[in-house]
Amino acid sequence: MDCAHDVDSSYYQPHRRESASGGKDQSIMDVLKHKCFLEELLFWTIKYEFPQKMVTFLLNMLPDQDYKVAFTKTFVQHYAFIMKTLKKSHESDTMSNRIVHISVQLFSNEELARQVTEECQLLDIMVTVLLYMMESCLIKSELQDEENSLHVVVNCGEALLKNNTYWPLVSDFINILSHQSVAKKFLEDHGLLVTWMNFVSFFQGMNLNKRELNEHVEFESQTYYAAFAAELEACAQPMWGLLSHCKVRETQEYTRNVVRYCLEALQDWFDAINFVDEPAPNQVTFHLPLHRYFAMFLSKAVKCQELDLDTILPDQEMLMKLMIHPLQIQASLSEIHSNMWVRNGLQIKGQAMTYVQSHFCNSMIDPDIYLLQVCASRLDPDYFISSVFERFKVVDLLTMASQHQNTVLDSEHERSMLEGALTFLVLLLSLRLHLGMTDDEILRAEMVAQLCMNDRTHSSLLDLIPENPNPKSGIIPGSLSFESVLSAVADFKAPVFEPGGSMQQGMYTPKAEVWDKEFDPVMVILRTVYRRDVQSAMDRYTAFLKQSGKFPGNPWPPYKKRTPLHPSYKGLVKLLHCKTLHIVLFTLLYKILMDHQNLSEHVLCMVLYLIELGLENSPERESDEEVESTGGPERCHDSWFPGSNLVSNMRHFINYVRVRVPETAPEVKKEPPASTSSDGLASSQSSRRKSLQRENSGTAQVFSLVAERRKKFQEIINRNTSEANQVVRPKASMKWSAPGATPQLTTAILEVKESMLSLLIKLHHKLSGKQNSYYPPWLDDVDVLIHPEIPRYSHGDGMTAVERILLKAAVQSRLNKRIIEEICRKVTPPVPPKKISSAEKKTLDKEERRQKARERQQKLLAEFASRQKSFMETAMDVESPDADIAMEIATSEQHVSEAIYDCVICGQSGPSTEERPTGLVVLLQASSVLGQCRNSTEPKKLPTTEEEQIYPWDTCAALHDVRLTTLQRYFKDSSCLQAVSIGWEGGVYVQTCGHTLHIDCHKSYMESLRNDQVLQGFSVDKGEFTCPLCRQFANSVLPCYPGNNVERSLWQSHSNKCMQDLVQEVEDLQEQLGTFPVSISSETNLSKEMESVMKDIKSTTQKKYTDYSKSPGSPDNDFLFMYSVARTNLELELVHRGGNLCSGGASTAGKRSCLNQLFHVLAMHMRLYSIDSAYNPWRKLTQTMQDKNSELISEELPEVPVLYRDVSSLLLIQILTMPQPLRKEHFTCIVKVLFTLLYTQALAALSVKCSAEDRMAWKQSGALKKNTCNGEKSWEVLLGHVVSELSMGKIYEEQETDELTVVNPDSVECYLQQFCLPFLRITSLLQHHLFGGDLPSCQEDEEFTVLASCLGLLPSFQSSDEFTSASCLDWPVPAFDMISQWCSELASFADRHPDQVKALLVQEPKWDLPRLLQLPENYNTIFQYYHRKTCTVCTKVPKDPAVCLVCGTFVCLKGLCCKQQSYCECVLHSQNCGAGTGIFLLINASVIIIIRGHRFCLWGSVYLDAHGEEDRDLRRGKPLYICKERYKVLEQQWVSHTFDHINKRWGPHYNGL
Repeated sequence: MDCAHDVDSSYYQPHRRESASGGKDQSIMDVLKHKCFLEELLFWTIKYEFPQKMVTFLLNMLPDQDYKVAFTKTFVQHYAFIMKTLKKSHESDTMSNRIVHISVQLFSNEELARQVTEECQLLDIMVTVLLYMMESCLIKSELQDEENSLHVVVNCGEALLKNNTYWPLVSDFINILSHQSVAKKFLEDHGLLVTWMNFVSFFQGMNLNKRELNEHVEFESQTYYAAFAAELEACAQPMWGLLSHCKVRETQEYTRNVVRYCLEALQDWFDAINFVDEPAPNQVTFHLPLHRYFAMFLSKAVKCQELDLDTILPDQEMLMKLMIHPLQIQASLSEIHSNMWVRNGLQIKGQAMTYVQSHFCNSMIDPDIYLLQVCASRLDPDYFISSVFERFKVVDLLTMASQHQNTVLDSEHERSMLEGALTFLVLLLSLRLHLGMTDDEILRAEMVAQLCMNDRTHSSLLDLIPENPNPKSGIIPGSLSFESVLSAVADFKAPVFEPGGSMQQGMYTPKAEVWDKEFDPVMVILRTVYRRDVQSAMDRYTAFLKQSGKFPGNPWPPYKKRTPLHPSYKGLVKLLHCKTLHIVLFTLLYKILMDHQNLSEHVLCMVLYLIELGLENSPERESDEEVESTGGPERCHDSWFPGSNLVSNMRHFINYVRVRVPETAPEVKKEPPASTSSDGLASSQSSRRKSLQRENSGTAQVFSLVAERRKKFQEIINRNTSEANQVVRPKASMKWSAPGATPQLTTAILEVKESMLSLLIKLHHKLSGKQNSYYPPWLDDVDVLIHPEIPRYSHGDGMTAVERILLKAAVQSRLNKRIIEEICRKVTPPVPPKKISSAEKKTLDKEERRQKARERQQKLLAEFASRQKSFMETAMDVESPDADIAMEIATSEQHVSEAIYDCVICGQSGPSTEERPTGLVVLLQASSVLGQCRNSTEPKKLPTTEEEQIYPWDTCAALHDVRLTTLQRYFKDSSCLQAVSIGWEGGVYVQTCGHTLHIDCHKSYMESLRNDQVLQGFSVDKGEFTCPLCRQFANSVLPCYPGNNVERSLWQSHSNKCMQDLVQEVEDLQEQLGTFPVSISSETNLSKEMESVMKDIKSTTQKKYTDYSKSPGSPDNDFLFMYSVARTNLELELVHRGGNLCSGGASTAGKRSCLNQLFHVLAMHMRLYSIDSAYNPWRKLTQTMQDKNSELISEELPEVPVLYRDVSSLLLIQILTMPQPLRKEHFTCIVKVLFTLLYTQALAALSVKCSAEDRMAWKQSGALKKNTCNGEKSWEVLLGHVVSELSMGKIYEEQETDELTVVNPDSVECYLQQFCLPFLRITSLLQHHLFGGDLPSCQEDEEFTVLASCLGLLPSFQSSDEFTSASCLDWPVPAFDMISQWCSELASFADRHPDQVKALLVQEPKWDLPRLLQLPENYNTIFQYYHRKTCTVCTKVPKDPAVCLVCGTFVCLKGLCCKQQSYCECVLHSQNCGAGTGIFLLINASVIIIIRGHRFCLWGSVYLDAHGEEDRDLRRGKPLYICKERYKVLEQQWVSHTFDHINKRWGPHYNGL
């Protein structure tokens, strides 16, 4: 079946370019001729952009070998058509994926790829198609010569590059190059190499940046992403692929081919952009792929193929050209970091960072620096050094004169550019990445550098260590060597918590010996993306030295010995031994010593580093007699230095220097003495040079860096070029220095009389601040010269560096040693004072002023820090519970003074008054934490099989609920609602940060928040805000009651009044319930605020948690709710203290508590409800009633018997209905009375528990002792009495109880104490909050006695061996009458409902602390069970399954299937299970989310991998294990209700979770 499809070849015609593969080229792009059905099929598949079904269909037949070959050939035949379709496609992403889906199956097979390469010219087709593809988006290059440039580059703004449309084709190309046989064919085919270099040159110089000099660029282009991606994917990755086949000697030929065509392409490029010898100013491109191909193949040739470098290097002129652009990039990096490109916007910084970033560095900056190292090792060193300083624009700064004019650089940038130039030289001379290091050494150095900057996680380290971008190139991180190197250089720090609650991952930190021996600041500088990382590494190094006691001060970067250079690069050392560098070093040392402007410690540090490098790499040990003066014809013979060896030049004295200075300069104009060195470093115009030479022809010849460079360049060009017409090339360079702007320069002669050695010794004195601080160490200990590697010199500051250098200089030459000793013998006079001109004076004054300002600022900051610290101490003070957090009570007149509050908004202090009340910033939240307590000590496990289920029957909340419902069945509703507390679920917890504010200030603050348009993490309409001082989350203000904030009545263990009187007084006080203090009844601001806060408290929790009465809206409900709020807060504080009060003192929970203020608010509201005196429980507790029959006649349900009532609830009712403030003696009285009831309840519960025989025994023994003097205070007697009283009813009839096994006196005593303890704890806490006073700490076994005596129940503290709980009893009326009365209520109830009597008896409460569910060790256990589990509501497998960590319920996150009234399931569950707080583990992501009310946040993960890292969304797929510490913290935050304070990133969930 023949049919031709014209594939629009005209589309390509205009862009035709004659390439080496001319003949084949056209046929590839031409008309397709179809011969079979498969070709037709594939054509339409491509035409319709690879429909998924067609792709699957075509791939399904691949197992058939013949089909596979035929299909592959057809695919190759259509390659050009695929490219065209791809370019036009709107869905290029989807299409790309589908193309690669096919091609990866065809081209990954080496045999097949080889066959197609041979039979179908696969390589030709691919390269040509890529070339054509790129040709469609070329633009003229503006690099160098904008008008006449013939070079074209890709336009990075085009969709083709921006959207990476080219990647499927490039990835196919990389894929086939990974096969040795195919790559070999490519590297042997000269025509292909030419075409490929042609392709690469399209990227050479793309995305050109031009420095904006006037105004800020209007639009920051982001094309640089596309440019970097294109160079990495289209140029670098194929390069790494080819390099991986050039590993052995036999492949030398390939390298020669690549290098040859690469150089040809480079020469074409230089010609096309019209490049002579100077790069155009203010331009930089980061993209030089041709240079990098050249560099990487050279490196491979020397490292693996044993090629002689000189045989493949081009001539000197080419090397000079080659070094210009990479050097331009290094200088531009420095300019960008000096903020000289600031008007180009942030994107230029982005480019500078991407260039050195870990994924790009070994394809960009590393080859660039290597290429510069190669050029430096082969070119004239003086030429190279002067080029560097000229590129960095600091030539004019390098003058001995104290003032200079810089024609190309603002003075504010001079310092950082000089630092940049010197740092670059240090990098150039120190790095050995391509000059002799083995792969393992490189890996180790990279790892050490990354770890020194910061501790790193395992995965970020994998990411930061540069790898070969080509996956098949061999070195893959995560390989064995990676792990072994990591364990050699780093210690693992297990994941821990910081006190702030932020979670750490498992980190690797450098070992001590790494800091000691291997920390390499040079490598760190090379690899830092952000400049702050260098500082971070130095800070960490400093900390290590301080900690290990090696050096106390601020150290300088240590000098690190380098691996030896590969012989091919020995020429690099010449840079360190050339006069130009020595002149620069000498000049800088002199300038630093004389305090010239724009120099810094960093400059000195780099200068010393270079000197030390020179001493470490001296060409040969000189013999001391002859001072070498081997100056070849090219050396500049001037009178600065005699030779070029640094060792001998260091001791050479320079007496006079001729300088060019502005006429205004302070230098004195002397007549030149006979021998002068002259440093015309500033005179860059050659005309100026000539006139100077005429003027001073008798003295020294002026040495000018730049003039010197020009001369060399001319010589080399003259030597290299045969045509005469090319001898003089136009100088394109000087057109940009402003000629008219500079003032007249004149010549002055400076008296110097120094050598490098003498300058170093004086610098030592200057750094130490002492005269004669340097003393040659070898005078005391000759060994120093034999073993100069002394540890004490390896770490230290500038002085140590100078000492190390002087020692090395002395070791290298006896003459140096002698001269150092001589210099030290002359007692050095102080540095002569300079004549200071007014201009200098100004800058000095400015410096001084700056210094003073800096000191002032430091002082202020220190003061501020100390203030902040003292504030934190008062706010977080754990030691002082009675000064109720941050409300400092004026100590002078404690008993009468009012509490003084500071308003954190207006800053005024004063008492809280009726008219202008102050309030505490509080957070009200509904909580069901208490309801989650269980009465087993074993925590529940999260179910991970069908068998394990969790039933909520044994939770505290469930049991309280059942009890209330049962009571309501048999007793009067209003009385039931006073017999228990609610709030186990949905109770309101109140906590404060301790800061106070005026309520009116708060209102205006809220108003301003309302008008604030900023997106806040909270909802102002719901009353939420953050504390203006500490920014803690809050949602209400609790008014402070006027008057003293803590009742300070003197501590009286005994009241002088007798019990009877106190009981009467309490009753009288309750009688006047209806009459309030005047202030409350009249509407004051305070009472209004108290009402509004009460409304807030009520609205905090849901209606279902406040409404328990049978008649809705009854006042009894509110009454119950209010005292239960107090109960919830006391119980929670007890939980926060660990469930007992043994620790005493104030706890962290105590700090957050504001019970005192809360009590006042509750009490004020409770007193609005009067209790009918007939029903007042106080009467039943303190009087024996006469007629017992009245109740039986009445029709309605009876009241709850006293023995069924919860004593703690009674306590709160009693106290909250008394007029406030309460007196201590009344409080103690109430406690004593309630204790008698509690004790009786304990006896009743005990009597039900024991067997009938035991009961008989107790009854008899009690009756015998009944009439002893102390009968009322003996449990035996009382128990006997209870038993006999209760026996009258039908209480003990059916006997299937869980009996106490052994009933001996000790176990009974223990049981009774345990029964009473919870009440004593709550009461002690309450007393602590109402009356101040410390909670004593104690052992667990004496908690009862300590609390009892603290509450005044124990008359006098007896020794504990004879102590019995009964001795705390203090009966208001005869005990036996009271007990009989209470028991008769039960007996009468038993007659009617014998089955319920025992169930309703108050049981001994044994609640464990609230816990989250226990999670399995391995995350996989959870994942396997839950990720396929179906939801119980909608019976589907959820897309995002989650499980509640409080109760184990399985829910659909965000699932619309389980939505009810616009609430998704997680939100709904958080309301039902946690009253608005939910903790969910997201099964598919391993992270935990917290829902709090209308907000949610991602908390983090409690499952970490073996390296202590999270794996959010399970992306890395590593096995995860529980991190118990993290889970503990989660539980801690849940129990202490601090999610809102600790987690910072909250967002609204709009009920959609």
